[in-house]
Amino acid sequence: MTSLTVAAAQIECRPGDIEANLSLHRAAIDEAHGRGAELLVFPELSLTDYLSEPDLPRLARSQHAPELQALADAAGSMLVSVGFIEDGGGGRFHNSQALVSRGRVLHVHRKLNLPTYGRLTEGRYYAKGERIGLARHGAWSLATLICAETWNPALPWLAALRGASLLLVPVASSLHVVDDLDNRTGWTVNLSHTALTYGLPLVMANHCGARGGLKFWGGSRILDAFGRELARAGERPQVISAEIALDDVRRARDRLPTMRDADPRRVRAELDRFLAEPEVAP
Repeated sequence: MTSLTVAAAQIECRPGDIEANLSLHRAAIDEAHGRGAELLVFPELSLTDYLSEPDLPRLARSQHAPELQALADAAGSMLVSVGFIEDGGGGRFHNSQALVSRGRVLHVHRKLNLPTYGRLTEGRYYAKGERIGLARHGAWSLATLICAETWNPALPWLAALRGASLLLVPVASSLHVVDDLDNRTGWTVNLSHTALTYGLPLVMANHCGARGGLKFWGGSRILDAFGRELARAGERPQVISAEIALDDVRRARDRLPTMRDADPRRVRAELDRFLAEPEVAP
């Protein structure tokens, strides 16, 4: 399995209405099946919508929730990445992304970097995840980074260092959520840099539509290992798809050997030194 047909589902969610959002998921899964997609990525918190003030006790689900089971059943042999509020037990809730297929939940990623600035309030509601894991699919190794995680330079590097050959990037990016920042341009730079620097193809899925004072701009996209854009959505609900090749990952990393030249032991030594004696910039 050296090539993979991947897809992104850009949907206009209903705030806090899990049943309505399940219907949107099923319709997108059906369309992706029709396109021959082997992987489909939904946006961040796609089951509940991205909410500035989430009703956690009502909306949170465990990894064994019937809604995730229903999507795992609908997925068939396709891999489907879906966002949900996870009940982690003990009063802890996570902004999580589940990878489901063949009636099972294969992997769950809990968001590590919780933005709490501008109009973003995630740190007030969610507990941080603890690690970046990989999900295997044939010869491919899949890592997930949720939205703001891709803006932390260490996290894409760590995902690639762990051996990821495909990055899933579910996001909830709206306009004017942080003053003076152009999210559309910023995401283009960010994603192109990540794919090109690490020879890491990626699938980014964003929300669309306006609600709750937020205007989601869409722009979901698929990039190959050379940072080239293969498909991009507009501002309305849409499923996009493209084919990516594992050989491209190998060729890209041979031509731009960022990962070959990575030196995690040196970085760890510098980090240990910094933690022992933090240097204060003048």
